[in-house]
Amino acid sequence: MIVMKFGGTSVESAAAMERVAKIVQERLDRRPVVVVSAMGKTTNKLLALAGAAVEGRREEALEQLQALREYHLKEAGQVVSEAEEAELEAVVTEHFRELEELVKGLAVLGEVTPRSWDAIASYGERLSSRVLGLALRRFGMDSAHVDSRSVIVTDQRHTQAAPLSFETYSRLATVIPRMAERRVVVMGGFIGATEDGVTTTLGRGGSDYTASIVGAGIGAEEIQIWTDVDGMLTADPSLAPEARRVRIISFDEAAELAYFGAKVLHPATVLPAIERNIPVLILNSRRPQVEGTRIVAEPVPCANPFKSIASKRGITVMTIQSTRMLMAYGFLKRIFEVFDRYETPVDMLATSEVSVSLTIDNTGRLRDILEDLRQFSQVVVEEDQAIVCLVGDNVRATAGLAARVFGALARLKVRLISQGGSQLNLGLVVAQQDLEEAVRSLHREFFSDLDPAVFD
Repeated sequence: MIVMKFGGTSVESAAAMERVAKIVQERLDRRPVVVVSAMGKTTNKLLALAGAAVEGRREEALEQLQALREYHLKEAGQVVSEAEEAELEAVVTEHFRELEELVKGLAVLGEVTPRSWDAIASYGERLSSRVLGLALRRFGMDSAHVDSRSVIVTDQRHTQAAPLSFETYSRLATVIPRMAERRVVVMGGFIGATEDGVTTTLGRGGSDYTASIVGAGIGAEEIQIWTDVDGMLTADPSLAPEARRVRIISFDEAAELAYFGAKVLHPATVLPAIERNIPVLILNSRRPQVEGTRIVAEPVPCANPFKSIASKRGITVMTIQSTRMLMAYGFLKRIFEVFDRYETPVDMLATSEVSVSLTIDNTGRLRDILEDLRQFSQVVVEEDQAIVCLVGDNVRATAGLAARVFGALARLKVRLISQGGSQLNLGLVVAQQDLEEAVRSLHREFFSDLDPAVFD
């Protein structure tokens, strides 16, 4: 069995779903289990209309909901056979009737709780998985729909739920392999449910995570992530147009890249795959002939010191200093207790005896964090910064890399530099306005001559 995950752009239209059907059909001998994201920008639209409802714009929200319903019927109607049209109409009608009731309820309550956020957001994948299942039948495939909420069991942390591995893997192993013997199983990504059956979501980008969880649960031979790019690249092509495809990369390197901004892969995706040593492929549904990027357990030898450059905008740098803590223990502990209290992760860190510089990309609780930190330290905040992170297994074994990095960035001010504890990355912070120049300069320095065994 293989798991094939298709992102929103891969199922955004009738033409896109037809491409997906052909891709699946060509792999029927491998017993594919399909995990699908919401069609196009459906999740964003659902959350936008929920926002309109709680702000008192009830009729506007209902109009947006009707437009979303028509979009699903229009695109799905072109890839569903006449024999399935009645079922399509029934599925869409049922889901949008439920959505209408939710929207009306939100308009009355005037707020979106995390639980109701999950309830609204779940409909994108619930719809797309049913639609794609019907579409596959038109192309001669017998499909079976599985509601992910019946097999992905999570904790109760709404909007960022964590799967309960034992129960989830047990249900997946019991349900999926038997169904996949003769039919193409189609599931919605991103969604799950608590043990009590309350709908949850795994966080934005969680459809990749779902695919990896399913792959681990059923013992898949491979997990395929189908998106709209040819795989992982040596840099963001919008910053470095000369970026090239990475043919093969290790789990650890891919995880570092994903965490530090490589949007092609959700940061948590590789974790279940690592546990079960299942290869992950990043592929392009618009160009299925391209071999993509293969993510494997062990790093492969590479003549280049780095595999790729990741970047992340919208970074805030905080410098925390307290001379009162000189030669005293507990300074770091007090700092990180504050970030833990407000559930705000730290990306990069540099320390000295009396000061700590760190970066965050989530400023939702910044005011609370600053209030607590300033009770025992002085804090300077710099916004509009960006992280540039060079990732590769050779970081640990190659001398002089930092000198080459600073040489390439001689014209720019580097705000912070850190070699990751994993020894797989060399990260730095520059002003957001300098990000493009930084990435291009580093790309020229480290990727002008590529190892053909690793790069295309």
